[in-house]
Amino acid sequence: MDFYNVLNLLCGLAFFLFGMQVMSHNLERLSGGRLEGTLKKMTANPLISLGLGAVITIAMQSSSASTVMLVGLVNSGIMHFSQTLNVIFGANIGTTLTAWLLSLTGIESDNIFLAMLKPANFSPLLALVGVFMIMLCKRERNKSIGNILVGFAVLMIGMNFMSDAVAPLADMPEFAALMVKFRNPALGVIVGALFTALIQSSAASVGILQALAGTGSITYGMAIPIIMGQNIGTCITAVLSCIGANTGAKRVAIMHTLINLLGTVIILPVYLILNAIFHLPIHNMPIDAFGIALCHTMFNVIATAILMPNGKLIIKLTEWLTREKGAAAPADATSGIGALDERLLRSPSVAVRESFNYTTQMCATAHATLQKAFGLLEKYSEDAAKDVAEQEDIIDLYEDRLGTFLVRLSSRELSSTDSHSVSLMLHSIGDFERLGDHAVNIQKVAEEMWEKKLTFSDEAHTEIRVLLSAIEEILQLTETAFTKNDLAVASRVEPLEQVVDKLIAKIKDHHIERLQRGECTIEMGFILSDLLNNCERVSDHCSNIAVALIEVDHNSFDTHKYLNDVKYGSADFADAYSSFAEKYAL
Repeated sequence: MDFYNVLNLLCGLAFFLFGMQVMSHNLERLSGGRLEGTLKKMTANPLISLGLGAVITIAMQSSSASTVMLVGLVNSGIMHFSQTLNVIFGANIGTTLTAWLLSLTGIESDNIFLAMLKPANFSPLLALVGVFMIMLCKRERNKSIGNILVGFAVLMIGMNFMSDAVAPLADMPEFAALMVKFRNPALGVIVGALFTALIQSSAASVGILQALAGTGSITYGMAIPIIMGQNIGTCITAVLSCIGANTGAKRVAIMHTLINLLGTVIILPVYLILNAIFHLPIHNMPIDAFGIALCHTMFNVIATAILMPNGKLIIKLTEWLTREKGAAAPADATSGIGALDERLLRSPSVAVRESFNYTTQMCATAHATLQKAFGLLEKYSEDAAKDVAEQEDIIDLYEDRLGTFLVRLSSRELSSTDSHSVSLMLHSIGDFERLGDHAVNIQKVAEEMWEKKLTFSDEAHTEIRVLLSAIEEILQLTETAFTKNDLAVASRVEPLEQVVDKLIAKIKDHHIERLQRGECTIEMGFILSDLLNNCERVSDHCSNIAVALIEVDHNSFDTHKYLNDVKYGSADFADAYSSFAEKYAL
């Protein structure tokens, strides 16, 4: 084996890993995060969790990537670590699909139908179809399918490169002597684990083993311990990813390692004992790519069958190994929003979904804080006022963390739907934050009135109650439109915002009339002006959010043009405006 063979081996590995990455990325884009979203809801049923773990891993083409995603979800508080157990079992089974696909390279037949199953024969056709789909198709879904086909073809080209590169090893006595050392099962486990940990891909590691099996120098007895070691080594990615994570996330990585370690500790001795007693015929038989795929699958299926019924014991062992020293630190008011874990950026569709969940929480918090601030105008309470200030701090933290995360997320390759969602969130979180600021301003208005023992006149009080009812409805419409992505509801926000503006103008005019009649004071006028200005700004921010929602759907952010169009060219706007004007008439 000369320098060029080594170069071909490395080039083949590069093609293999690149093809796998292209397939993985586009399979995940094709799923659009739906599988991961389902994952959070369906972990109660063990068999469904098992199947879902397998399907997600097939989509990601990596059990390591699946486990890292689970680490991120647990670190975010979205899932409990115990919910991930059966998903991990499924991930271990799902990762074997790549080995089965690679085993097709060993097909040798004169039958045209069987020959077409060999990747070397059909991969060029897949690549051709894939390239045409990428170049000619306009739908993003079809482009992703094209990329998957090209990725698979590149992966198979890499596999062929590696197989051809190691073929000369079959005639090298040095290689045969080296293989004899792997008759020691412990050495096989260690080498399999270390090599897989080094390249951080069990699928690639198994692929290289399948390529080496083509030399005829590797037996079942050598390959089985190596395969078990590869399953242990693949856990290193999740272990590294949990550095700096919370205890629950660390437990996911430890549990993944425990499962594969226990599987090896249980199954390997049983296999060796059976071979010692019965002298299994396959032990010294040369293994091929198909045999490696079969052994890889059988190991994970048998390990799952043994360990899955004992899941509670594995969870308890994991908790014991990662037990915390001393009392846990008490959670503060903002602990629940530190959940946008950077590990989720590895799965952009998941990250978009979780970002939206937290943005809707921010929206609901801003709405609830304003409601509490309005309540202070009726009945002031120092505790409630303090709560408004604390909630505003939380809203600020939402904006800071969401903004930072969304900017990083926007630089990832996103589907058009996800890209629109990120744009909407980036446009809206500033408005949600300002709603919190106005809640504090209104709280200060109420505090000033309470400290100075001031009250509005009966007429002013009645008008303010009408205004606050309109503000409450515009807040509710905005929250509903945003959380449900309801454009019909969003289109009703701007007409109501115009009604709010008219209401505020009328209340100011009526205040001047009362001032002239001596029914109100200048001091109360300043307080009323502050309150009305904040109410007007609240409705303006609601309008901004609704307009952003509509314009993201239209792929445009010309707000001025949109507002002119709906005000002066829309019968629906006129009808909604008339309805709201009648409802909130003074």
